[in-house]
Amino acid sequence: PRFLSRSCHWPAMPQTLGEYTPAKVWEAPPAEGKFASINKPTAGAQKEEALKKGDHDLQIYSMATPNGVKVTMLLEELCDMHPEFEYDAWAASIMNGDQFTSGFVECNPNSKIPCMMDYGTNPPTRVFESASILMYVSEKFNNAFFPQQHKTEILNWVFWQMGSAPYLGGGFGHFYAYAPVKIEYAINRFTMEAKRQLDVLDQQLATRKYIACDEYTIADMAIWPWYGALVLGRLYDAAEFLDVASYKNVMRWAQEIDARPGTKRGRMVNKFWGDEGKLSERHSRKDFEGLL
Repeated sequence: PRFLSRSCHWPAMPQTLGEYTPAKVWEAPPAEGKFASINKPTAGAQKEEALKKGDHDLQIYSMATPNGVKVTMLLEELCDMHPEFEYDAWAASIMNGDQFTSGFVECNPNSKIPCMMDYGTNPPTRVFESASILMYVSEKFNNAFFPQQHKTEILNWVFWQMGSAPYLGGGFGHFYAYAPVKIEYAINRFTMEAKRQLDVLDQQLATRKYIACDEYTIADMAIWPWYGALVLGRLYDAAEFLDVASYKNVMRWAQEIDARPGTKRGRMVNKFWGDEGKLSERHSRKDFEGLL
């Protein structure tokens, strides 16, 4: 059976951990780990600061993490389709707490990137959550990359990604790469799920060129920055651990999308770390000159 060829060996007994008895009412412990400075059990603005605004209708506030790249991939594809189209993309560093400014919270009360303001409407429209932005922008451009004959199947996969990626990022990625201690039980639990998700995609891509159909759609743009980046070795330094090379259909799909000019540019927008091509702010296609 197929599942036996990709087994994730569960230990007979988890490693011994310190006893923990939950209190009747939880209280926040001292913050630990890479994201300690931004993890709090409360919402809302923490400082007064307005969002910046450029010259174009669409204003993006984001960071080139997988969720941010989904949106800039679509916007850069639209730039290739429509020579007159431009947008502004402003860096929002989650590590610096930019998502907790008053302006950002007005755009997205959930304080997560990406979020967008559309000043082409009266009054201006705020859009938050990456899938909502993908759908909104596509519909604004006559359902670009959202062919209506495949609407339901595309939405199936867009929302599959929204429901599945937290297990990959907040589950596997956190415990494998970021947690202050390595917990065998947690890593095994979320590795099992990450590999199951990769197998879901691998089987789907065995019968079609792209995720939802044989056309490139917003479903691919939603999924690729997480799972494409994962199999290409760009997430969590976990490619060997997850044996990503065994998911041959996902690898083929990931490499094809990686080669698209819109993907190459989209990955750069709002990136302000590392050695690869980066573009902290984007206001014109001319901003890429000398970077590609």
